[in-house]
Amino acid sequence: MKTVTKSLISLAVGFAVGAGAIGYVMQSTEVSDRSSGNAEKEPLYWVAPMDPNYRRDKPGKSPMGMDLIPYYGDDAEESSPGTVRIDPDVINNLGVTTATVTSSRLNLDIETVGYVQFDEDRVLTVSPRVEGWIEKLFVKAVGNSVKAGEPLYSIYSPEMVNAQEELVLASQRGNQVLIDAAEERLRALQVSESEIKKLKETRKIQKTITVKAKQSGVLDRLTVREGAFVTPSMNLMTIAQLDKIWVIAEVFERQLNQVEVGNDVQMNLEYAPGKEWQGKVDYVYPSLNSKTRTGQVRIHFDNPDGFLKPGMFANLNIKAGLGDKNLIIPKEALIRMGDSNRVVLALGDGKFKSVNVDVGRLGSSRVEILSGLMAGDDIVTSAQFLIDSESSKSSDFKRMQHDTHVDNESHGSMSSDTAPQAVWVEATVKNVMPQHSMVTLEHGEISEWDWPAMTMDFDVASDVELSQLSTGLSLHAEITQVGKQQYQLTSIHIPEQKQVTEQEHNHD
Repeated sequence: MKTVTKSLISLAVGFAVGAGAIGYVMQSTEVSDRSSGNAEKEPLYWVAPMDPNYRRDKPGKSPMGMDLIPYYGDDAEESSPGTVRIDPDVINNLGVTTATVTSSRLNLDIETVGYVQFDEDRVLTVSPRVEGWIEKLFVKAVGNSVKAGEPLYSIYSPEMVNAQEELVLASQRGNQVLIDAAEERLRALQVSESEIKKLKETRKIQKTITVKAKQSGVLDRLTVREGAFVTPSMNLMTIAQLDKIWVIAEVFERQLNQVEVGNDVQMNLEYAPGKEWQGKVDYVYPSLNSKTRTGQVRIHFDNPDGFLKPGMFANLNIKAGLGDKNLIIPKEALIRMGDSNRVVLALGDGKFKSVNVDVGRLGSSRVEILSGLMAGDDIVTSAQFLIDSESSKSSDFKRMQHDTHVDNESHGSMSSDTAPQAVWVEATVKNVMPQHSMVTLEHGEISEWDWPAMTMDFDVASDVELSQLSTGLSLHAEITQVGKQQYQLTSIHIPEQKQVTEQEHNHD
Protein backbone atom coordinates (compact mmCIF):
# COMPACT_ATOMS: atom_id res chain seq x y z
CA MET A 1 0.00 0.00 0.00
CA LYS A 2 2.82 2.42 0.91
CA THR A 3 4.48 1.62 -2.40
CA VAL A 4 1.27 2.47 -4.33
CA THR A 5 0.84 5.72 -2.41
CA LYS A 6 4.44 6.74 -3.12
CA SER A 7 3.92 5.95 -6.78
CA LEU A 8 0.78 8.12 -6.95
CA ILE A 9 2.56 10.99 -5.20
CA SER A 10 5.45 10.68 -7.64
CA LEU A 11 3.04 10.77 -10.58
CA ALA A 12 1.29 13.86 -9.18
CA VAL A 13 4.58 15.65 -8.55
CA GLY A 14 5.81 14.70 -12.00
CA PHE A 15 2.63 16.02 -13.60
CA ALA A 16 2.86 19.26 -11.60
CA VAL A 17 6.48 19.74 -12.61
CA GLY A 18 5.58 19.14 -16.26
CA ALA A 19 2.69 21.59 -16.10
CA GLY A 20 4.90 24.10 -14.32
CA ALA A 21 7.56 23.70 -16.97
CA ILE A 22 5.02 24.43 -19.70
CA GLY A 23 3.82 27.47 -17.76
CA TYR A 24 7.42 28.54 -17.27
CA VAL A 25 8.14 28.30 -20.99
CA MET A 26 4.98 30.30 -21.85
CA GLN A 27 5.73 32.99 -19.27
CA SER A 28 9.38 33.14 -20.31
CA THR A 29 8.25 33.70 -23.88
CA GLU A 30 5.92 36.48 -22.77
CA VAL A 31 8.73 38.08 -20.77
CA SER A 32 10.99 37.89 -23.82
CA ASP A 33 8.27 39.48 -25.98
CA ARG A 34 7.92 42.29 -23.50
CA SER A 35 11.62 42.76 -22.86
CA SER A 36 11.85 45.79 -25.10
CA GLY A 37 8.91 47.49 -23.40
CA ASN A 38 10.09 46.69 -19.86
CA ALA A 39 13.81 47.27 -20.42
CA GLU A 40 13.70 50.55 -18.53
CA LYS A 41 11.01 49.49 -16.05
CA GLU A 42 11.79 48.02 -12.63
CA PRO A 43 9.86 44.83 -11.78
CA LEU A 44 7.49 44.99 -8.81
CA TYR A 45 8.68 41.59 -7.57
CA TRP A 46 9.75 38.14 -8.74
CA VAL A 47 7.28 35.25 -8.75
CA ALA A 48 7.59 31.46 -9.04
CA PRO A 49 6.35 30.07 -12.40
CA MET A 50 4.28 27.39 -10.66
CA ASP A 51 3.12 29.26 -7.55
CA PRO A 52 1.87 32.87 -7.87
CA ASN A 53 1.85 33.09 -4.05
CA TYR A 54 5.66 32.66 -3.92
CA ARG A 55 7.06 36.19 -4.35
CA ARG A 56 10.47 37.66 -3.60
CA ASP A 57 12.05 41.11 -3.76
CA LYS A 58 14.95 39.93 -5.96
CA PRO A 59 15.77 37.18 -8.47
CA GLY A 60 16.31 33.68 -7.22
CA LYS A 61 15.04 30.12 -7.30
CA SER A 62 11.55 28.83 -6.54
CA PRO A 63 11.01 25.88 -4.16
CA MET A 64 10.84 23.70 -7.30
CA GLY A 65 14.30 24.91 -8.39
CA MET A 66 13.05 27.13 -11.22
CA ASP A 67 14.20 30.69 -11.88
CA LEU A 68 11.84 33.36 -10.54
CA ILE A 69 10.10 35.50 -13.18
CA PRO A 70 9.98 39.31 -12.88
CA TYR A 71 6.50 40.80 -12.57
CA TYR A 72 5.97 44.35 -13.90
CA GLY A 73 2.27 44.80 -12.97
CA ASP A 74 1.05 44.77 -16.59
CA ASP A 75 -1.73 42.31 -15.80
CA ALA A 76 -2.69 43.56 -12.35
CA GLU A 77 -6.41 43.46 -13.03
CA GLU A 78 -6.46 39.90 -14.30
CA SER A 79 -4.22 38.55 -11.55
CA SER A 80 -5.99 40.31 -8.67
CA PRO A 81 -8.14 38.08 -6.45
CA GLY A 82 -11.77 37.88 -7.50
CA THR A 83 -11.20 38.63 -11.20
CA VAL A 84 -12.65 36.02 -13.56
CA ARG A 85 -12.42 35.60 -17.32
CA ILE A 86 -15.34 34.27 -19.36
CA ASP A 87 -15.18 33.09 -22.95
CA PRO A 88 -16.98 35.37 -25.44
CA ASP A 89 -19.37 32.66 -26.62
CA VAL A 90 -20.38 31.95 -23.01
CA ILE A 91 -20.99 35.68 -22.48
CA ASN A 92 -23.34 35.64 -25.46
CA ASN A 93 -25.12 32.51 -24.30
CA LEU A 94 -25.71 33.98 -20.86
CA GLY A 95 -27.01 37.24 -22.30
CA VAL A 96 -24.62 39.39 -20.28
CA THR A 97 -25.49 43.09 -20.62
CA THR A 98 -23.70 46.09 -19.16
CA ALA A 99 -24.40 49.71 -18.26
CA THR A 100 -22.18 52.68 -17.49
CA VAL A 101 -22.01 54.31 -14.05
CA THR A 102 -23.16 57.92 -14.37
CA SER A 103 -23.15 60.95 -12.09
CA SER A 104 -26.57 62.56 -11.85
CA ARG A 105 -29.46 63.33 -9.52
CA LEU A 106 -31.61 60.40 -8.49
CA ASN A 107 -35.33 60.61 -9.13
CA LEU A 108 -36.76 59.81 -5.70
CA ASP A 109 -40.25 58.86 -6.90
CA ILE A 110 -41.63 56.11 -4.69
CA GLU A 111 -43.73 53.34 -6.21
CA THR A 112 -45.99 51.77 -3.61
CA VAL A 113 -49.53 50.61 -2.90
CA GLY A 114 -52.37 51.82 -0.71
CA TYR A 115 -55.99 51.35 0.27
CA VAL A 116 -58.92 53.73 -0.15
CA GLN A 117 -60.84 54.71 2.97
CA PHE A 118 -63.25 57.42 4.13
CA ASP A 119 -61.93 60.85 4.99
CA GLU A 120 -62.24 60.60 8.77
CA ASP A 121 -62.36 64.38 9.05
CA ARG A 122 -65.71 64.23 7.23
CA VAL A 123 -67.36 61.36 9.12
CA LEU A 124 -70.46 62.28 11.21
CA THR A 125 -71.67 60.22 14.17
CA VAL A 126 -75.38 60.54 15.05
CA SER A 127 -76.36 60.16 18.72
CA PRO A 128 -79.64 61.05 20.52
CA ARG A 129 -79.80 63.97 22.96
CA VAL A 130 -82.58 62.43 25.09
CA GLU A 131 -83.74 59.04 26.31
CA GLY A 132 -86.59 57.54 24.32
CA TRP A 133 -87.82 54.97 21.86
CA ILE A 134 -87.12 54.86 18.13
CA GLU A 135 -90.52 55.03 16.48
CA LYS A 136 -89.35 54.97 12.87
CA LEU A 137 -86.09 54.57 10.93
CA PHE A 138 -85.88 56.29 7.54
CA VAL A 139 -82.47 54.73 6.66
CA LYS A 140 -82.34 51.03 7.38
CA ALA A 141 -79.19 49.56 5.78
CA VAL A 142 -75.49 50.32 5.71
CA GLY A 143 -74.46 51.78 2.35
CA ASN A 144 -77.69 53.73 1.77
CA SER A 145 -77.22 57.23 0.44
CA VAL A 146 -78.17 60.11 2.71
CA LYS A 147 -78.77 63.75 1.75
CA ALA A 148 -78.50 66.72 4.05
CA GLY A 149 -81.91 67.68 5.47
CA GLU A 150 -83.49 64.27 4.92
CA PRO A 151 -85.02 62.49 7.96
CA LEU A 152 -82.96 59.82 9.71
CA TYR A 153 -85.26 58.66 12.50
CA SER A 154 -88.19 59.75 14.70
CA ILE A 155 -88.05 59.37 18.48
CA TYR A 156 -90.58 59.44 21.29
CA SER A 157 -89.20 60.96 24.48
CA PRO A 158 -91.07 62.23 27.58
CA GLU A 159 -88.32 64.83 28.04
CA MET A 160 -88.96 66.12 24.53
CA VAL A 161 -92.71 66.38 25.24
CA ASN A 162 -92.01 68.39 28.42
CA ALA A 163 -89.76 70.79 26.51
CA GLN A 164 -92.55 71.40 23.98
CA GLU A 165 -95.05 72.06 26.77
CA GLU A 166 -92.74 74.68 28.28
CA LEU A 167 -92.63 76.58 24.94
CA VAL A 168 -96.43 76.45 24.58
CA LEU A 169 -96.96 77.80 28.14
CA ALA A 170 -94.40 80.56 27.64
CA SER A 171 -96.10 81.57 24.38
CA GLN A 172 -99.50 81.66 26.07
CA ARG A 173 -98.18 83.95 28.82
CA GLY A 174 -96.32 86.16 26.36
CA ASN A 175 -93.17 86.06 28.44
CA GLN A 176 -90.36 86.53 25.87
CA VAL A 177 -87.65 85.49 28.29
CA LEU A 178 -89.36 82.13 28.91
CA ILE A 179 -90.08 81.75 25.18
CA ASP A 180 -86.39 82.23 24.27
CA ALA A 181 -85.28 79.79 26.98
CA ALA A 182 -87.77 77.12 25.81
CA GLU A 183 -86.67 77.52 22.18
CA GLU A 184 -83.00 77.11 23.11
CA ARG A 185 -83.78 73.96 25.03
CA LEU A 186 -85.60 72.46 22.02
CA ARG A 187 -82.71 73.35 19.73
CA ALA A 188 -80.32 71.64 22.15
CA LEU A 189 -82.49 68.53 21.90
CA GLN A 190 -82.07 68.50 18.07
CA VAL A 191 -85.51 69.89 17.24
CA SER A 192 -85.36 71.68 13.87
CA GLU A 193 -86.21 75.36 13.41
CA SER A 194 -89.18 74.51 11.20
CA GLU A 195 -90.74 72.30 13.90
CA ILE A 196 -90.15 74.97 16.60
CA LYS A 197 -91.87 77.57 14.38
CA LYS A 198 -94.76 75.19 13.70
CA LEU A 199 -95.14 74.49 17.43
CA LYS A 200 -95.31 78.24 18.24
CA GLU A 201 -97.94 78.76 15.57
CA THR A 202 -100.16 75.73 16.26
CA ARG A 203 -99.31 75.27 19.95
CA LYS A 204 -99.90 71.58 19.30
CA ILE A 205 -97.41 69.26 20.98
CA GLN A 206 -95.88 66.51 18.81
CA LYS A 207 -95.60 63.07 20.38
CA THR A 208 -92.49 62.19 18.30
CA ILE A 209 -89.72 64.38 16.96
CA THR A 210 -87.95 63.65 13.65
CA VAL A 211 -84.15 64.05 13.51
CA LYS A 212 -82.70 65.06 10.10
CA ALA A 213 -79.27 64.59 8.50
CA LYS A 214 -76.81 67.45 8.83
CA GLN A 215 -74.63 66.30 5.89
CA SER A 216 -74.85 64.21 2.76
CA GLY A 217 -73.04 60.92 2.38
CA VAL A 218 -73.53 57.20 2.82
CA LEU A 219 -74.53 55.26 5.90
CA ASP A 220 -71.33 53.61 7.12
CA ARG A 221 -72.65 52.20 10.39
CA LEU A 222 -76.10 51.46 11.87
CA THR A 223 -76.50 50.10 15.40
CA VAL A 224 -80.22 50.60 16.10
CA ARG A 225 -83.60 49.30 14.91
CA GLU A 226 -87.16 50.53 15.18
CA GLY A 227 -88.62 50.17 18.67
CA ALA A 228 -85.22 50.25 20.40
CA PHE A 229 -84.78 52.24 23.60
CA VAL A 230 -81.88 54.65 23.25
CA THR A 231 -79.90 56.94 25.56
CA PRO A 232 -77.59 59.90 24.91
CA SER A 233 -74.50 57.67 25.39
CA MET A 234 -75.35 55.54 22.32
CA ASN A 235 -74.02 55.98 18.76
CA LEU A 236 -76.96 55.23 16.48
CA MET A 237 -75.33 55.60 13.07
CA THR A 238 -72.37 57.02 11.17
CA ILE A 239 -72.54 59.04 7.94
CA ALA A 240 -69.39 59.29 5.78
CA GLN A 241 -68.78 61.40 2.70
CA LEU A 242 -67.37 60.14 -0.61
CA ASP A 243 -66.64 63.38 -2.47
CA LYS A 244 -63.24 63.54 -0.71
CA ILE A 245 -61.39 60.40 0.38
CA TRP A 246 -58.12 59.26 1.91
CA VAL A 247 -55.67 56.67 0.60
CA ILE A 248 -53.35 55.12 3.20
CA ALA A 249 -50.05 54.15 1.53
CA GLU A 250 -47.41 51.77 2.88
CA VAL A 251 -43.84 53.11 2.45
CA PHE A 252 -40.68 51.19 3.32
CA GLU A 253 -38.66 52.45 6.26
CA ARG A 254 -35.64 53.33 4.11
CA GLN A 255 -37.78 55.59 1.87
CA LEU A 256 -39.97 57.18 4.50
CA ASN A 257 -37.65 60.12 5.13
CA GLN A 258 -38.04 61.15 1.48
CA VAL A 259 -41.79 61.77 1.87
CA GLU A 260 -43.03 65.21 2.91
CA VAL A 261 -46.46 66.74 3.43
CA GLY A 262 -47.54 68.38 0.17
CA ASN A 263 -45.78 65.93 -2.19
CA ASP A 264 -47.79 65.32 -5.35
CA VAL A 265 -49.10 61.78 -5.81
CA GLN A 266 -50.37 59.95 -8.91
CA MET A 267 -52.77 57.06 -8.42
CA ASN A 268 -54.19 54.45 -10.75
CA LEU A 269 -56.27 51.31 -10.30
CA GLU A 270 -55.72 48.02 -12.11
CA TYR A 271 -59.47 47.74 -12.75
CA ALA A 272 -59.68 51.26 -14.22
CA PRO A 273 -57.01 51.29 -16.97
CA GLY A 274 -56.23 54.66 -18.47
CA LYS A 275 -57.72 56.58 -15.56
CA GLU A 276 -55.50 58.54 -13.21
CA TRP A 277 -56.07 60.58 -10.04
CA GLN A 278 -53.95 63.43 -8.70
CA GLY A 279 -53.59 63.96 -4.96
CA LYS A 280 -51.26 65.28 -2.27
CA VAL A 281 -49.61 63.85 0.82
CA ASP A 282 -51.73 65.02 3.75
CA TYR A 283 -49.94 63.41 6.70
CA VAL A 284 -46.99 61.11 7.49
CA TYR A 285 -47.77 58.87 10.45
CA PRO A 286 -45.17 58.96 13.24
CA SER A 287 -44.83 55.20 13.87
CA LEU A 288 -43.76 52.09 11.95
CA ASN A 289 -45.22 48.62 11.65
CA SER A 290 -42.70 46.48 13.55
CA LYS A 291 -43.45 43.39 11.42
CA THR A 292 -43.41 44.84 7.89
CA ARG A 293 -40.99 47.71 8.67
CA THR A 294 -43.22 50.13 6.76
CA GLY A 295 -44.69 53.49 7.68
CA GLN A 296 -48.10 54.83 6.68
CA VAL A 297 -48.63 57.94 4.58
CA ARG A 298 -52.05 59.58 4.25
CA ILE A 299 -52.93 61.00 0.84
CA HIS A 300 -55.96 63.19 0.03
CA PHE A 301 -57.90 62.79 -3.24
CA ASP A 302 -61.01 64.50 -4.63
CA ASN A 303 -63.72 62.01 -5.62
CA PRO A 304 -66.63 64.05 -6.99
CA ASP A 305 -68.15 61.18 -8.98
CA GLY A 306 -67.87 58.71 -6.09
CA PHE A 307 -65.89 56.23 -8.22
CA LEU A 308 -63.34 55.59 -5.49
CA LYS A 309 -64.78 53.43 -2.74
CA PRO A 310 -63.35 52.39 0.65
CA GLY A 311 -61.39 49.15 0.48
CA MET A 312 -60.15 49.62 -3.08
CA PHE A 313 -56.51 48.66 -3.78
CA ALA A 314 -54.48 51.41 -5.49
CA ASN A 315 -51.06 51.81 -7.12
CA LEU A 316 -49.32 55.03 -6.11
CA ASN A 317 -46.40 57.10 -7.33
CA ILE A 318 -45.26 59.61 -4.71
CA LYS A 319 -43.29 62.47 -6.30
CA ALA A 320 -40.53 62.96 -3.74
CA GLY A 321 -38.38 65.13 -6.03
CA LEU A 322 -34.68 64.80 -6.94
CA GLY A 323 -31.77 63.91 -4.68
CA ASP A 324 -28.28 65.42 -4.63
CA LYS A 325 -25.89 64.69 -7.49
CA ASN A 326 -24.22 61.32 -6.99
CA LEU A 327 -23.18 58.11 -8.74
CA ILE A 328 -26.21 56.32 -10.19
CA ILE A 329 -26.60 52.73 -11.41
CA PRO A 330 -29.60 50.69 -12.64
CA LYS A 331 -31.44 48.97 -9.81
CA GLU A 332 -31.13 45.56 -11.45
CA ALA A 333 -27.30 45.76 -11.33
CA LEU A 334 -27.26 45.76 -7.52
CA ILE A 335 -26.74 42.44 -5.72
CA ARG A 336 -28.17 42.72 -2.22
CA MET A 337 -26.90 40.07 0.20
CA GLY A 338 -28.35 41.29 3.52
CA ASP A 339 -25.05 42.22 5.16
CA SER A 340 -23.42 43.59 2.01
CA ASN A 341 -24.16 45.11 -1.40
CA ARG A 342 -22.15 44.28 -4.52
CA VAL A 343 -21.98 44.97 -8.23
CA VAL A 344 -20.01 43.18 -10.93
CA LEU A 345 -17.49 45.33 -12.83
CA ALA A 346 -16.93 44.61 -16.53
CA LEU A 347 -13.16 45.12 -16.94
CA GLY A 348 -13.06 44.40 -20.68
CA ASP A 349 -11.57 41.49 -22.67
CA GLY A 350 -13.99 39.09 -20.99
CA LYS A 351 -12.80 39.94 -17.47
CA PHE A 352 -15.19 40.62 -14.58
CA LYS A 353 -14.83 41.34 -10.89
CA SER A 354 -17.34 41.62 -8.04
CA VAL A 355 -16.84 44.68 -5.79
CA ASN A 356 -18.53 45.89 -2.61
CA VAL A 357 -20.41 49.19 -2.75
CA ASP A 358 -22.08 51.51 -0.26
CA VAL A 359 -25.68 52.17 -1.27
CA GLY A 360 -27.51 55.45 -0.72
CA ARG A 361 -31.13 56.10 -1.57
CA LEU A 362 -33.23 53.83 -3.77
CA GLY A 363 -35.36 55.13 -6.62
CA SER A 364 -38.00 53.27 -8.58
CA SER A 365 -35.50 52.07 -11.22
CA ARG A 366 -32.09 53.42 -10.16
CA VAL A 367 -29.85 53.35 -7.09
CA GLU A 368 -27.48 55.86 -5.52
CA ILE A 369 -23.89 54.62 -4.94
CA LEU A 370 -21.90 56.41 -2.24
CA SER A 371 -18.59 54.56 -2.67
CA GLY A 372 -17.03 51.56 -4.42
CA LEU A 373 -17.44 52.75 -8.03
CA MET A 374 -16.33 55.58 -10.27
CA ALA A 375 -18.17 57.48 -12.98
CA GLY A 376 -17.59 55.76 -16.32
CA ASP A 377 -17.20 52.25 -14.88
CA ASP A 378 -19.00 49.52 -16.81
CA ILE A 379 -21.14 47.21 -14.67
CA VAL A 380 -23.11 44.04 -15.43
CA THR A 381 -26.91 44.36 -15.39
CA SER A 382 -27.90 40.78 -16.28
CA ALA A 383 -26.42 37.39 -15.35
CA GLN A 384 -24.44 39.22 -12.67
CA PHE A 385 -25.44 36.71 -9.98
CA LEU A 386 -23.60 33.91 -11.80
CA ILE A 387 -20.50 36.05 -12.32
CA ASP A 388 -20.62 37.24 -8.71
CA SER A 389 -20.75 33.65 -7.49
CA GLU A 390 -17.45 32.90 -9.25
CA SER A 391 -15.84 36.15 -8.24
CA SER A 392 -16.88 35.37 -4.65
CA LYS A 393 -15.11 32.00 -4.82
CA SER A 394 -18.08 29.76 -5.67
CA SER A 395 -17.00 26.58 -7.45
CA ASP A 396 -20.35 26.13 -9.21
CA PHE A 397 -19.31 28.76 -11.75
CA LYS A 398 -16.45 26.64 -13.11
CA ARG A 399 -18.74 25.51 -15.93
CA MET A 400 -18.16 28.90 -17.60
CA GLN A 401 -14.64 27.81 -18.51
CA HIS A 402 -14.46 25.43 -21.49
CA ASP A 403 -11.24 23.77 -20.23
CA THR A 404 -12.63 22.54 -16.89
CA HIS A 405 -11.08 19.12 -17.48
CA VAL A 406 -7.62 20.60 -17.81
CA ASP A 407 -8.21 22.85 -14.77
CA ASN A 408 -9.23 19.90 -12.63
CA GLU A 409 -6.18 17.94 -13.68
CA SER A 410 -3.84 20.86 -12.94
CA HIS A 411 -5.03 20.76 -9.32
CA GLY A 412 -3.86 17.18 -8.90
CA SER A 413 -6.37 14.94 -7.13
CA MET A 414 -8.44 17.85 -5.78
CA SER A 415 -11.82 18.14 -7.60
CA SER A 416 -13.20 21.70 -7.97
CA ASP A 417 -16.70 20.27 -7.65
CA THR A 418 -16.13 18.67 -4.23
CA ALA A 419 -13.18 20.43 -2.57
CA PRO A 420 -14.05 23.23 -0.12
CA GLN A 421 -13.06 26.79 -0.99
CA ALA A 422 -11.63 27.46 2.47
CA VAL A 423 -10.07 25.26 5.19
CA TRP A 424 -8.72 25.81 8.71
CA VAL A 425 -5.32 24.40 9.63
CA GLU A 426 -2.81 24.72 12.46
CA ALA A 427 0.25 26.67 11.39
CA THR A 428 3.36 28.47 12.60
CA VAL A 429 4.49 31.84 11.23
CA LYS A 430 7.96 31.58 9.68
CA ASN A 431 8.23 35.01 8.05
CA VAL A 432 6.12 38.18 7.73
CA MET A 433 6.46 40.42 4.65
CA PRO A 434 4.25 43.47 5.40
CA GLN A 435 5.51 45.40 2.36
CA HIS A 436 3.94 42.74 0.12
CA SER A 437 1.06 41.76 2.43
CA MET A 438 2.42 38.22 2.51
CA VAL A 439 3.32 35.67 5.16
CA THR A 440 5.24 32.38 5.19
CA LEU A 441 3.44 29.62 7.11
CA GLU A 442 4.52 26.14 8.14
CA HIS A 443 1.15 24.38 8.16
CA GLY A 444 -0.04 20.90 8.94
CA GLU A 445 -1.62 18.41 6.58
CA ILE A 446 -4.74 19.59 4.71
CA SER A 447 -6.60 16.43 3.86
CA GLU A 448 -9.46 18.29 2.11
CA TRP A 449 -7.01 19.39 -0.61
CA ASP A 450 -4.67 16.38 -0.37
CA TRP A 451 -1.87 18.65 0.81
CA PRO A 452 0.94 17.27 2.98
CA ALA A 453 2.43 19.34 5.79
CA MET A 454 4.74 21.94 4.24
CA THR A 455 6.00 25.53 4.32
CA MET A 456 4.68 28.01 1.73
CA ASP A 457 3.90 31.70 1.15
CA PHE A 458 0.37 33.17 1.23
CA ASP A 459 -1.14 36.51 0.33
CA VAL A 460 -2.83 38.08 3.35
CA ALA A 461 -6.41 39.38 2.98
CA SER A 462 -6.95 43.08 3.66
CA ASP A 463 -9.14 42.43 6.71
CA VAL A 464 -6.41 40.38 8.46
CA GLU A 465 -4.29 42.55 10.77
CA LEU A 466 -0.65 41.92 9.84
CA SER A 467 0.51 43.51 13.09
CA GLN A 468 -0.87 40.47 14.95
CA LEU A 469 1.54 38.16 13.14
CA SER A 470 5.10 37.60 14.23
CA THR A 471 7.77 34.99 13.54
CA GLY A 472 7.29 31.88 15.66
CA LEU A 473 3.61 32.56 16.42
CA SER A 474 1.41 29.45 16.46
CA LEU A 475 -2.17 29.96 15.30
CA HIS A 476 -5.16 28.54 13.47
CA ALA A 477 -5.23 29.84 9.89
CA GLU A 478 -8.07 29.94 7.38
CA ILE A 479 -6.69 29.35 3.87
CA THR A 480 -9.00 30.27 0.99
CA GLN A 481 -8.61 29.44 -2.69
CA VAL A 482 -9.06 32.72 -4.58
CA GLY A 483 -8.10 31.59 -8.08
CA LYS A 484 -6.46 28.83 -10.04
CA GLN A 485 -3.48 27.76 -7.89
CA GLN A 486 -3.85 30.93 -5.81
CA TYR A 487 -4.42 30.77 -2.06
CA GLN A 488 -4.86 33.48 0.53
CA LEU A 489 -4.77 33.79 4.32
CA THR A 490 -8.27 35.13 5.00
CA SER A 491 -8.71 34.71 8.76
CA ILE A 492 -6.71 33.82 11.86
CA HIS A 493 -7.41 32.58 15.37
CA ILE A 494 -4.68 32.94 17.97
CA PRO A 495 -5.19 30.63 20.98
CA GLU A 496 -4.43 33.27 23.60
CA GLN A 497 -4.22 30.92 26.59
CA LYS A 498 -1.86 28.61 24.75
CA GLN A 499 0.41 31.50 23.72
CA VAL A 500 0.57 32.82 27.29
CA THR A 501 1.37 29.36 28.63
CA GLU A 502 4.22 28.90 26.14
CA GLN A 503 5.61 32.34 26.92
CA GLU A 504 5.53 31.65 30.67
CA HIS A 505 7.21 28.31 30.06
CA ASN A 506 9.99 29.94 28.01
CA HIS A 507 10.38 32.62 30.67
CA ASP A 508 10.72 30.03 33.39
